[in-house]
Amino acid sequence: MRHKNVVLCCIALCAGIGSALGQPPGPPPTPPQSPRSAAPFDITGNWVSIVNEDWRWRMVTPPKGDYTSLTMLNQRGRAAADTWEPATDGSCKAYGAAALLRMPTRLRIRWESDTVLTLETDAGRQRRTFRFGEPNGTAEPPSLQGNSTAQWQRPPRPIGGVIGAPAGPPPSGGSLKVTTANLLPGWLRRNGVPYSDRTTVTEHFDKFESPNGDAWLIVTTLVEDPVYLSDRYVTSSHFKRERDASNWNPTNCRNE
Repeated sequence: MRHKNVVLCCIALCAGIGSALGQPPGPPPTPPQSPRSAAPFDITGNWVSIVNEDWRWRMVTPPKGDYTSLTMLNQRGRAAADTWEPATDGSCKAYGAAALLRMPTRLRIRWESDTVLTLETDAGRQRRTFRFGEPNGTAEPPSLQGNSTAQWQRPPRPIGGVIGAPAGPPPSGGSLKVTTANLLPGWLRRNGVPYSDRTTVTEHFDKFESPNGDAWLIVTTLVEDPVYLSDRYVTSSHFKRERDASNWNPTNCRNE
């Protein structure tokens, strides 16, 4: 019996030495996928906004002082909005990242690289860049579209029912989260409702298929501004996929 135990110990010791010498028992780990290859859905292509809410504030320029529906606009924000003049309608200030996707517009989304998505609008001819990974920390001047960091978010993996059992398979679906800062001051609406340069914009892009096969992109936007807003400004904007870019109609906004 003593001899048998010695043999078993030697076997275990040799196995440990083999592992320490770089001989793993299983295959090497799979390298991580790029954000492009790991995408839970295809967000690329041509999309057109479907204005099914807030029509009177999105399809036409509201009159001066029409901000009563924005209950989170504080006193300082209302005072700033009251300085707006109709002659400035069409300003690019209404096409910043905090309000761009509320415009009646078309989108053109494509991968610029395996880690960078670009989103263009024909309304105002704006271009946004979504970079996956940690912010690079490079100092850039503030801009209308700011600096956007993107990440895919997936539902949590199911937990095994027995202690020590493996978790369930990866769930399907997911959404794209985009966080944007380093913005120039802009307008939440074309009648001068303001947001400041301290604003942060968080967006969640979700894709759905309707029973007739149409593809829909739902963008939930959260705007946080400690200067002009007393609470988050939350909107949901809907876009329908188009077959091609034949309806693309770029129109400029007015730089001041």
